[in-house]
Amino acid sequence: DDLLKQNHFWVLSRMYASLSDWPAWKETIVVRTWPSGVDKLFAMRNYELRHKDGRIIGSASSSWLIIDRASRKIQRPDEFLQRYSRDNQSLASPVRNPEKLQKASDEGYLSPLFKVKINDLDINLHTNNVNYIKWVTDTYDLNFVMNHRAFSAEINYLAEAIFGDEISIRTSADEADGRYFNHSVFRHADKKEICRVRLEWNEMEIKQI
Repeated sequence: DDLLKQNHFWVLSRMYASLSDWPAWKETIVVRTWPSGVDKLFAMRNYELRHKDGRIIGSASSSWLIIDRASRKIQRPDEFLQRYSRDNQSLASPVRNPEKLQKASDEGYLSPLFKVKINDLDINLHTNNVNYIKWVTDTYDLNFVMNHRAFSAEINYLAEAIFGDEISIRTSADEADGRYFNHSVFRHADKKEICRVRLEWNEMEIKQI
């Protein structure tokens, strides 16, 4: 609300999440989040997920930008954030900050085209940030997903996707480490890359009965 008074708004730019465990279906978990200062033009926010008994599930760090609604220019967050949560800036991040990702290889697999639908949108009529992950994971083979778990995810949001946009996703395996896959999400009309996603998958252990 305070940002809107200045005709500014928040934009999620980058996120990195690392999981050490997965909660069970309908299990109660505890989520903690706090702002953690500024990294250049980014306002940082951290997250921690735990089981009810305190055991760690995962941690995440996110980078946010303040944008002027009229000019679309990035605003420096320092002055604005000085009025809020100064005590939290001293809390250490549980994981590293999200980084700039490389795009998927041009030789990677290209998904069929699909359109942005009504249920993909957020309150600003842009694609909700979580749906990019859904789009990317939908390109995987079911057998692969049934036998692997994602243990880290990193995202760079580069541009906006709106209702009716035709989207395709290019995927390539990391040459240095086969557990990682790089994804580039493109808008078909102008070939604009709108998002990059990097997922780490670990093969699930088969439990003996």
